[in-house]
Amino acid sequence: MILSVTTDINYDYKTEKFNSVHTMMDDIDAMFSHLLGEMDHLSQSLTTAVDTPDVDPVSQGETTFSIGFTDLNESLNELEDHDLDALVADLGSKSTKKTNSATDNQIAASAVTQESEPATALPPPSNTAKTSGVLQAMEPQTKAEKIKLALDKLKEAKVRKLIVKVLMSDGSSKTLMVDERQTVREVLDTLFEKTHCDCSIDWSLCETNPELQIERGFEDHEYLVEPLSAWTRHSENKIYFMSRPQKYVIFTDPQLFYMWKKKKASLRGINEQAKQLLLKEHFGGSTLIVPDLEGTLYLKEDGKKIWKPRYFMLRASGIYYVPKGKTKSSSDLACFVRFEKVNIYTTNDYKQKYRAPTNFCFLLKHPCIQKESHYIKFLCCEDEHTLMLWANSIRAAKYGTVLYKNYQAAMKRVSTFQTLQSAAHKDRSNVEEYPQEPPPDFIPPLPPGLTQV
Repeated sequence: MILSVTTDINYDYKTEKFNSVHTMMDDIDAMFSHLLGEMDHLSQSLTTAVDTPDVDPVSQGETTFSIGFTDLNESLNELEDHDLDALVADLGSKSTKKTNSATDNQIAASAVTQESEPATALPPPSNTAKTSGVLQAMEPQTKAEKIKLALDKLKEAKVRKLIVKVLMSDGSSKTLMVDERQTVREVLDTLFEKTHCDCSIDWSLCETNPELQIERGFEDHEYLVEPLSAWTRHSENKIYFMSRPQKYVIFTDPQLFYMWKKKKASLRGINEQAKQLLLKEHFGGSTLIVPDLEGTLYLKEDGKKIWKPRYFMLRASGIYYVPKGKTKSSSDLACFVRFEKVNIYTTNDYKQKYRAPTNFCFLLKHPCIQKESHYIKFLCCEDEHTLMLWANSIRAAKYGTVLYKNYQAAMKRVSTFQTLQSAAHKDRSNVEEYPQEPPPDFIPPLPPGLTQV
C-alpha cells in the first residue's frame, strides 16, 4: 500500500513538472513571436523613415547605367572614342574571364566523370592563327557597332559602371565612364587631365537637386557611383565640376573654427606657425577634436513655413539643442540629429521658397530622400559666416580624420603638379636662353636675284 502511494505521488510530480515546462515553452514561443512582430514593425517604420521613392514595377529589375542623359544610347554616343574602346575592352575581358571559368569547370567535371575510362587520342590542335584572324574580323569597327556591343555587354555583365555627364561652370560638359571602385578623388584627377585646369584643392564635384533647391560637394574619399545610385531613374539632379573655396577652409584657416568666440579682426592676423599648431592639436591624434560650436539657429517646423529660434550645440555624435526651461549642461541637452545616416546640404533662395529668416540655410537628410519629406531637418543661420562655421564643422564631426587625410592628399596633388609645371617652365626657359647656333662652316644662302662671284 505504501509503495502504491509513493508511485502515485511520483507520477503526479512528474506530470506537474512536464506541464510546467510545457507552459514555459509556450510562453517563450509567444514572447519570441511577439519579438518578431515588433522587429517587423520596426523595420517597416525604418523603411518609411528613409522615405524611399516609389519604384515603377516595370522598371524595378532594370539597372541604371547613365547619369545626366535621357538613355544609355545617348550617353555612349557622348563618350570619346578612346573611352568607348576602353569600356568595350574592359567588358570583353570580364566576359572572357567568365567564359574561361565556366569552360574550366566543365573540363574539370568531364575529367572526373571520365577518370575510370581508358585514355583516348587527343584531338588535333586547332588552327590558332586562323581563329585569331576570324576574331579580328568580327571585332566592331565603327562607333555604332562599338555602342551596340557595349550595350549588350553592359546588360549581360550587370557591372556597376556609370556614364556620367559632368557640367562645367562655362556651360560645357564632359562625359566620363565611372567605375564603382573609383573615388571622387580619382574622378577629379581624370577631369584635371581632360580640362587641363590647375589642380587646386578647391575643385569639387557637386550634386544639385532642383526640386529641393540644394547642393552638396562630394567628399574626396566617397565612391562616386554609390551616392549617384540613390538618385531616382528620372531625376533632374545634376553633377557640376566647380571651384569651392570653402572646401577645406577648416584646415587652411583653423583659427576661424577653434577660436570662433574671439573677434574676427584678431583672427585675421594669425601667422602660419600658429595655424600649424592648431592643426596638430586638433587633427594630429588618432581622433579629431570637433569645434565646440554653439549658438541660436532657426528651426523650420514640420510641414509649415514657420521658423523658430532654438539654441543648438555641436558635438562629435550630432547636433543637440537646449529644451525650453533647461540649462546648457550636458544632462539637459536633447538630441536633434545624429550624423551617421545623414548628409549636410546647402540651400538656394529659401527665403522665398520657405519664408526663411535669411538665405543662409542648410539641411540634413538621408541621401535616399530626393523630394520634400518631414524627415528633413531645416536650419537657418543669421549670416554667411555662421553658415560657413556650421557647415564645415558638421563635415568635420561626421567624417573625422578621413576629412583631414583628404586635405593632405589634395595638397600633395597640388605640390606634384607645381613641381612638374616648374620643371616644364625651366626646360622652356633653357631652350630660349641657349638657342641653337648654326655650325661654323655654315654659309647662309644668298638673297634671291644675286649670284655668287
